[in-house]
Amino acid sequence: MREEVQEFLATRQDLVLFLRNQPSWYRRLSREPFALKEFEEASKTFYGQTFPQRVDRFQNQLNMVNMMLALVTQLKN
Repeated sequence: MREEVQEFLATRQDLVLFLRNQPSWYRRLSREPFALKEFEEASKTFYGQTFPQRVDRFQNQLNMVNMMLALVTQLKN
């Protein structure tokens, strides 16, 4: 693997963990060191850090709070 790629990975521990989970990316980055942006996007998708995934998580949490409030109001009556 190229030295620039190794230096980039040394600064980002989350990407190193993703690389260990997905060894195909190790091979790809060894052959195509310019694919770092795609590698980062794949990592974000894997860890659920993309904007749509965050919105879905927030929406699920909001729905859970609404259900809890509805349950509490039902128990009061």
